[in-house]
Amino acid sequence: MSTPTKLFEPYKLGPITLPNRIVMAPLTRNRAIPPGMVPNPLAIEYYGQRASAGLLVSEATQVSRQGQGYQDTPGIYSREQIAGWRKVTDHVHALGGRIFLQAWHVGRISHVDLQENNQAPVAPSAIRAKGKTFVGGTFADVSEPRALTLEEIPGIIEDFKRGTANAMAAGFDGVEIHGANGYLLEQFAKDGTNKRTDAYGGSIENRARLMLEISKVVAAEAGPERTGIRISPVTPANDISDSNPQPLYDYIVDHLSALKLVYIHVVEGATGGPRDIAPFDYASLRKRFKGAYIGNNGYDFELATKVLAADAADLIAFGKPFISNPDLVERLKKGAPLNAFDKATFYGGGAKGYTDYPVLGEAVAAG
Repeated sequence: MSTPTKLFEPYKLGPITLPNRIVMAPLTRNRAIPPGMVPNPLAIEYYGQRASAGLLVSEATQVSRQGQGYQDTPGIYSREQIAGWRKVTDHVHALGGRIFLQAWHVGRISHVDLQENNQAPVAPSAIRAKGKTFVGGTFADVSEPRALTLEEIPGIIEDFKRGTANAMAAGFDGVEIHGANGYLLEQFAKDGTNKRTDAYGGSIENRARLMLEISKVVAAEAGPERTGIRISPVTPANDISDSNPQPLYDYIVDHLSALKLVYIHVVEGATGGPRDIAPFDYASLRKRFKGAYIGNNGYDFELATKVLAADAADLIAFGKPFISNPDLVERLKKGAPLNAFDKATFYGGGAKGYTDYPVLGEAVAAG
């Protein structure tokens, strides 16, 4: 590749040296094995195939049964799940890779069919999302949620703490807290979904409280140098909104920096959509945060090269390109064409569209 780029330079992420600045973003693939929501044995091969990324972030993984919002997503709250993930991390490490687990609670983006005893999903406030979830092999409207009581919130925090301990026991190099894309922590942070009048509602300080309390306990459990968080300041994903996101996220990131988290993983714009959906100063977050900044959303080689050259990010996350290109790092290095992805196999199924995409040599041989 003739264009000079920092994309393939090593980067020191806390105690871990990444061989390049390419991150595989968390990608929900709905292939865990019910009823225990244990990682599919195919996941061992799937993550291993992509171990050349500087850092892999696992698919979103619920910290409790209540935290599940989609069919066949894996958990990190049982011994069987820990054992299943251990096989994945052992294989990734044997291939020289590094992997964080993304810890997740969906909040209101769920369905009664996925909840224990068909209970209502939980949320900061009892406001139903205009959105769909994947359940029973199809997309269905999310269910009406109920508001969490003040007494229940410590249990949510404890679920993240236990999930973090389990992730470390499963051999992950660290934990990324899912604070983005309209799920529980963002539902608390944004005023479109949080109408509470207690210590977790109203002011920016109160709405940000749960995200920051969870960040604190996860960092205490894994070590701040092994704790990251994903945020999405202006995404409309899962019917989420805030009337004034800039001061909200400036406040959140100031406090995340004070906790000494190793990175913030920022969805710039609409998740999987336009980067310019709403005005927002991402440079403000970059300036405020003392750890690494991972840029995410719609990146290709050219944009990644430009952003790294401008020192607007330290690392760049790629999502869908990693689904169909297990050897994405090599393809970007060589300027080789990328495999097209098959949307029909994104969610659920077996090896097809999961572990059967060809790497460069195979693609050339097949041609």
